[in-house]
Amino acid sequence: MAALYPWIKALHIIAVIAWMAGLLYLPRLFINHVELVPGSEASNMLKGMEERLLRIIMRPAAAATIIFGVALLFVPGVVDWSSGWIWLKLAFVTGLGFSHGAMEKWRAAFAADRNRHTTRFFRIANEVPTLLMIAIVFLVVAKPF
Repeated sequence: MAALYPWIKALHIIAVIAWMAGLLYLPRLFINHVELVPGSEASNMLKGMEERLLRIIMRPAAAATIIFGVALLFVPGVVDWSSGWIWLKLAFVTGLGFSHGAMEKWRAAFAADRNRHTTRFFRIANEVPTLLMIAIVFLVVAKPF
């Protein structure tokens, strides 16, 4: 397993980048979608873009992130489970998962023309994955505790 470590880590990083791209872009689509008349041509175009972003990029990237991340946990000597940073990192990754799940729910509401959230709501929601990502990167790189 140790010999595969660099390859697993590279694949994990690639998957994280793709997942984060979706987590950062989908709320921006929602921000634009809020302003449109349900059933309009522009609204229907965004519905398609949102669905494809989730189906083609975000879901596979999230799955790959988890698969390769779990694989990294099984490489001997990579994680010191007595350190606090890994537990906080995993909590923040769980937060990214909850953000993803919320975006799935919001996309379904847009698809059914039942969105009840404002542009302001989605602007704030757009910051959550960013803040979690920043915290995760600092924890992984600095391992502060």
